Amino acid sequence: MPLTLDKAFDPRANSIGFLRWLLAFAVIFAHAGPLAGFYGGHDLGTQISSEQSLGGVAVAGFFFFSGYLITQSRRGKSTIFRFFWRRALRIFPAFWLALLTTAFVLAPIAWHQETGSMAGYWDADTESPFTYFLSNMWLELGQRNIAGMGSSLPFASIGGFDWNGSAWTLFYEFRAYIMVGLLGLFGVFSNRIVGGIIAVGIIGVNFLTWSGWVEMTSLSPFLTNPFYPMFFAPFAFGMLFALFGDKIPIDDRLAVLALGIAGFAYAFGGWNMWGQYGLMYFLMWFAIRTPRLNRWEKHGDLSYGIYIFAWPLMQFGAYFGLQNAGWFVYHLVIALAAHICAYISWHLIESPAMSLKNWTPKWLAWLLERGTPVVDAVKRRIVNPAYSSSNFAARIRAGRVEVSS
Repeated sequence: MPLTLDKAFDPRANSIGFLRWLLAFAVIFAHAGPLAGFYGGHDLGTQISSEQSLGGVAVAGFFFFSGYLITQSRRGKSTIFRFFWRRALRIFPAFWLALLTTAFVLAPIAWHQETGSMAGYWDADTESPFTYFLSNMWLELGQRNIAGMGSSLPFASIGGFDWNGSAWTLFYEFRAYIMVGLLGLFGVFSNRIVGGIIAVGIIGVNFLTWSGWVEMTSLSPFLTNPFYPMFFAPFAFGMLFALFGDKIPIDDRLAVLALGIAGFAYAFGGWNMWGQYGLMYFLMWFAIRTPRLNRWEKHGDLSYGIYIFAWPLMQFGAYFGLQNAGWFVYHLVIALAAHICAYISWHLIESPAMSLKNWTPKWLAWLLERGTPVVDAVKRRIVNPAYSSSNFAARIRAGRVEVSS
């Protein structure tokens, strides 16, 4: 029998980092349609699939890996507060840098290129550069453009009025983090059957949403937004891989079959309902079977930086007619610029932020030091380790907490 996922996966030797970089790169290629006019002005991939672009495929891959890694993290011993602190450190600092860079570096230069002066930019009556950051900083994009720019762009009607059209998916990713955090808080992951039922339920809702068999919007107001099931489904598939790693074989023949199924569904229909999961199995298989590609990240994890900086750079390039230089030059320049920004973001913002993942402010440490004995005393009275899946109960069972008789 082939090795199962939990035996084959090495956290220190896998190519998930490389694959996330490749997926981020695929988003650049896909968006070159609406931003630069290639592929008939459409996202790459829509020429083959009526359901999803290459960028959408890449985002599903991101959510799958996030579902796997974040669930593994939540099953650890960290508190829910530490869990959310670490997730916030990974998402927000670099995103804020991208917003500030857009509003105060890229957009002003583009404005001058478009109008010939800076008049009207800093004191714009609507979509001010000063509100751009505040309107978007919590991931829900409330202001997509700045100072009404973009009307001079040749492809304004299909992409030119949005300064970061990739960033909207981050809102759903962080919502998925919240879901995992709460599931862990209520002990769902201590019983993988319960966790598995929830994950399968999410995948089932997505299947029904895109099958058209059931009018899902009539069942819940939550389902009026189809992007929730679309993004949560690959995330939930990653959750299943984390929960049932001892049951999932990593088989070369299955990987080839899964890729073939994914390709068929993408070309002929069924991608959103079932085809995407074939690609996700293949991605995990590839991550395990190519462990030496873990060296790809020796200069830093650039995938997130590429994802949040690529669109603003592509928008910026359009103001200077970069697309007129041709497909190859356009992609070469954008790829280099995105990697430079991602490199700076990683070493200046992301890595330093992640170094704070175990940091506790002195005032909070003081409160915890003095409050923990009181809290533990209360827990000893109300927590029965025979009926609790909490970390405190686990500490009692391991003999690390004294229980008064």
